[in-house]
Amino acid sequence: MSFAREVNRAIRSTLVLWVIGAIIYPFVMIGVGQIILPFQVNGSLIKNNQGQVIGSSLIGQPFTSERYFNSRPSTTSYSTADPKKDEAGVLKTGVSGASNLAPSNSALIERIKGKDDPDPSKRVEGDLNRLKKAGIQPTADLVYTSGSSLDPHITPEAAKAQVNRVAKVRGLQPQQLETLIAQNTDGRFLGIFGEPGVNVLKLNLALDGLKSAS
Repeated sequence: MSFAREVNRAIRSTLVLWVIGAIIYPFVMIGVGQIILPFQVNGSLIKNNQGQVIGSSLIGQPFTSERYFNSRPSTTSYSTADPKKDEAGVLKTGVSGASNLAPSNSALIERIKGKDDPDPSKRVEGDLNRLKKAGIQPTADLVYTSGSSLDPHITPEAAKAQVNRVAKVRGLQPQQLETLIAQNTDGRFLGIFGEPGVNVLKLNLALDGLKSAS
């Protein structure tokens, strides 16, 4: 009789703990989050002036146009590739993740330094050559990918290295862009953890709001 009572008690305790831990607690946390931190809880989504969601402040985007500050390279193209049309194989490592290529790996060296070949279709410009042609002093984060390949930030130095190119294309004063970079630089977490970073999506949105100096 006591054995059956103990089994019954164990089953009821398990059910109660399951209801508390799997139903009540998650819904309470969702409700508290919606009240206290609604922006973060809903994905830190960023909207344009028309109210359309254009991205998240937590996930980078592959900006490559000369009119914008470029993002750092990504082994997964920031997960924007179509898995069914992934000829370049950017999603081989999944929707996020590093290439895990050693510094001596020929594929990594080719991507960074380029590859000369008599056949134009096999020629690779390389990130270093691309940056130098654009008049940009290469920084580490403009050449190497992040661990997740989804990093939305570049260093302030990487953003400042692109100022002259963007200013020339848009007809803006470099000082305007430097001010914009300073306004969109996130400081260290709690003032001590990590390094300052510039959110590229936020910076480019602010950039579109500037008027040409000409």
